[in-house]
Amino acid sequence: MQLMSEKSAAGGGLREQKKRATRAALTEAAVHLAAEHGAEKVTVEAISAAAGVSVRTFFNYFDSRDDAFVVIDEDAGARMRRAVLDAPAELSPLEVLREAMAAELAEVEQQHELWRLHAEVLHASPHLLARGLGAHMAAEADLAAAIAERLRGADRAGGAGGAGPRAGLYPRLLAAVAGAAVRTSVDHWSAHQEEADFLDVFREVFTLLAAGLPAPSA
Repeated sequence: MQLMSEKSAAGGGLREQKKRATRAALTEAAVHLAAEHGAEKVTVEAISAAAGVSVRTFFNYFDSRDDAFVVIDEDAGARMRRAVLDAPAELSPLEVLREAMAAELAEVEQQHELWRLHAEVLHASPHLLARGLGAHMAAEADLAAAIAERLRGADRAGGAGGAGPRAGLYPRLLAAVAGAAVRTSVDHWSAHQEEADFLDVFREVFTLLAAGLPAPSA
């Protein structure tokens, strides 16, 4: 989810596109170097050189070397939040998340190898894995907050007070379930790439969720 897609990099004005392209180049260089040599052996100088920028430019995008391995696309959360809040009112919360996530995952098939290497880098380094899990939990909490805000807006529009489980447990559970759905979709597609396109697998997973996860027929 965190990796930048070509679609997201193409948004905004020319200056913004250039910034996103530079950040994407730095993160891709960092992941490839770490996968080859081990994250602990990769320097900021090496990442910058591989991306064709200066060390000063590197620190315009990241506070530390480790951030280049973990914070892949810091704008993804903001895009997801805006998509959740701006989605048509007639869509259910699950449908809203499905469409918001589908937009972020549109380039999964092209980015799959980079995603795989990124996972390897994190799992090979305990402190990076811990930071990655922390970033994932924070992103999930932000997404839950956006869902809760959307539900409160719907309640106000309908004359309700917005209290109760809808304002607390439901958003957190929905955000967690949606995250699990993404991981399941990626894992399944990775093992069966010849059988279906990724987004078809992804939408099938959400169809099963919407149906209440009925047991498959014999």
